[in-house]
Amino acid sequence: MNGARYTGRVIQTPADLDEGIAPLARIEPRFAEIRAMTGPWPLRRRADGFGALVFAIVGQQVSVASAAAVWDRVRAAGMDDAARVRAASDDELWACGLTRPKQRYLRAIAASDMDYDALRDMPDEAVIAALSGLLGIGRWSAEIYAGFALGRADVIAAGDLAMQEAARLLWDLPRRPTDGELRAMAEPWSPWRGVAARGLWAYYQHIKAKEGTL
Repeated sequence: MNGARYTGRVIQTPADLDEGIAPLARIEPRFAEIRAMTGPWPLRRRADGFGALVFAIVGQQVSVASAAAVWDRVRAAGMDDAARVRAASDDELWACGLTRPKQRYLRAIAASDMDYDALRDMPDEAVIAALSGLLGIGRWSAEIYAGFALGRADVIAAGDLAMQEAARLLWDLPRRPTDGELRAMAEPWSPWRGVAARGLWAYYQHIKAKEGTL
């Protein structure tokens, strides 16, 4: 995990988000409209390490509400700790709402020698590559970790369905953009793509709350 060290921006405080919103709004005025509509955007920061990877796995291929419910059970059972997962039975993991594949992922990651401290100093793509080498961690999960656990300001998890739906609604697209299409749309937003992601998530939650479906 040696090589170039990370020198980019890190989102740590609401002020960091505000710093990114101004240039984003100049590039794409709709971000200013979202900010006025939703109010402050959430930091969505969490401590890095094993627990943050568990959080990403819990959120894979399920709704926001389902992920939140499972995450609450996982935390209550202490399954956000690697040693606890290594000692847990299949039945204990199942009782948390973890499917068999997700149980395998958690066990594999808990048994890995991932150096979470080293990730803090690695460039974005190196972090994503290192995490993607773990069983059950694809690019989306790796980007969720980089964006939320490490606060990387230019990481956007473009494969996220909620973000894709937010983009469809915001730009009145005929369908949700694909991962690649959303990444292409986001290129001009660099180096604040992580801030833009938070804005799109905030917009999605705002729309769903208005519809009464959140």
